[in-house]
Amino acid sequence: MTKDKIGIFGGTFDPVHWAHLLIAEGACSQFGLEQVIWVVNSRPHYKRSTPFEHRWEMVRQAIADRHDWTIAPRSDNFVQAKYASQTLQQLQAIYPDSSWYWILGLDTFLTLPRWYHRQEIAPACEWSIAPRPLSGSESPPIQVLCDRVAQQLATESIDIRWQIIDLPLVGISASLVRQYCCDRRSIRYLVPEAVKIYISTHQLYV
Repeated sequence: MTKDKIGIFGGTFDPVHWAHLLIAEGACSQFGLEQVIWVVNSRPHYKRSTPFEHRWEMVRQAIADRHDWTIAPRSDNFVQAKYASQTLQQLQAIYPDSSWYWILGLDTFLTLPRWYHRQEIAPACEWSIAPRPLSGSESPPIQVLCDRVAQQLATESIDIRWQIIDLPLVGISASLVRQYCCDRRSIRYLVPEAVKIYISTHQLYV
């Protein structure tokens, strides 16, 4: 029996923008994913963020026209999930007998050797890595950086399977969108129209 290929795209999404959608579409096309589940980080412990309800609703509206993209429910289980390993366990219970693809940007993938329960989550997924601009003009090629992550994990006897999503570098970031809002500049073409309207209606990032 062939297993469904399901992507997990987690993030703060503060706010969700066109680069996020491009990454998800690239992963779907390249790896033949039947579904992508967007998981909004409820309480990022490393930075301040817009309330979860706003970020969740912006993602919901941004992907509303895609039957193959869904957003993780706002149930207590998902809202309270503190670690990626918990999120994966919850989704595995809902979608048994599936093949899992974890979609993330290069900057986040570089932190994988420090993730809690990495010895469990790393081998359980195919890691789909989106190119991201990194600070410093002398940054090594993405292939080299990903190899280093695999080598770090190998020192702990952790196996990992990873692939780079074939995408152009897009210089849109959530911080850029927030800065444009703060400066009263137009964010048209940085975010989907529904997200732009939502941000304006709720006076976010001003």
